Amino acid sequence: MSDLSGLGLLTWVYPPGLVDRVVAACGRSEQRRRLLPARLVVYFVLGLALFSPAPYLDVMRHLVAGLRGLGLLGDWHVPAKSSLFRARQRLGSEPLRVLFAATAKPLATEATPGAFWRGLRILAVDGTCWDVADSEANQAAFGRPGNSRGSGRSAFVQVRMAALVEVGSHAVLDAELAGCRTGEVTLVGRLPRSCGPGQLVLADREFLGVPLWRAFTATGADLLWRVPANRVLPVERLLRDGSWLSRIHAGTDARHRDPVTVRVVAYRLADEETDYRLVTTLLDAHRHPARELAALYRERWEIEAVFAELKTHQRGAKVVLSSKTPDGALQQIWAHLLVHHALRELMVETAATRQLDPDRVSFTETLRSARRSVTLTPGTFSP
Repeated sequence: MSDLSGLGLLTWVYPPGLVDRVVAACGRSEQRRRLLPARLVVYFVLGLALFSPAPYLDVMRHLVAGLRGLGLLGDWHVPAKSSLFRARQRLGSEPLRVLFAATAKPLATEATPGAFWRGLRILAVDGTCWDVADSEANQAAFGRPGNSRGSGRSAFVQVRMAALVEVGSHAVLDAELAGCRTGEVTLVGRLPRSCGPGQLVLADREFLGVPLWRAFTATGADLLWRVPANRVLPVERLLRDGSWLSRIHAGTDARHRDPVTVRVVAYRLADEETDYRLVTTLLDAHRHPARELAALYRERWEIEAVFAELKTHQRGAKVVLSSKTPDGALQQIWAHLLVHHALRELMVETAATRQLDPDRVSFTETLRSARRSVTLTPGTFSP
């Protein structure tokens, strides 16, 4: 088991050599031979996310089923649940976070339907929350939001997550985690590190502010963000497609001495009475027509589908993360992000071989196939 190398999708996307390097870099390599070496514990934690919400021992049996069938287990046996729990504690969340940072990457190519617009890779940012176990340690670390009725507190402790997603592939490229007392704008402000030239970042109206806008544009990325209804955007120059140039100012710039020039696109959908306004860094109305920008913005909703994949289909609807310690809860979330990225990599490759849009490949069917690959495939794995 210490030389474990055949766990289907998991070892296809996260090969043992890479896992070993990450474990060593995080100082989690064992000093003596264990029944549960760090490499196996990494795959076990990934297995908990892949087979969620299955219990510990069932997940470990899934991981070793294929090896047992070929007589490769030798005298190794499934440890007690308490041993698995202690092994997770020894590993901690850092190796999972580092493994995600090392492997999360754009998956779409220019041939991937819906991934690019006029040469720009389409990304989106937004936030969501994970429900975690109601323990004193988790509540102290993460907090508990108020309920929707305005009094009392919510039933669950929550971890807030901000994510940067590639729209065409649904791959999560970067994520930030914190307690629910930390605002989405603060967390999203840490994601420009993963942006750069040739990208177009979509965002909803709560993120429009000069500091955050400048943080993203400083990377060379272009932006297309919705405008809050109460924001005044005077016309400085009307463009031929009906959009106009305007300026936005930071809340601290009371004298309006340091403006940011933006282009405003205003429109109304045919079946609605709501007026929409977008602001963008793309100032050339000829190269980037307003009508196309308005149609493109609806792709921002793809990030909501990503959150549904993670929290409803993969984790399980209304499932609360079980770890009663803050580090354990973070470990579980990073594991879910790693498994989701592996599933999406498989889906993109499958779609490419069949010349399909990745949206045409079923996430739930892929999840079932990935579970079978882990349980039944003790050797190499290929999409």
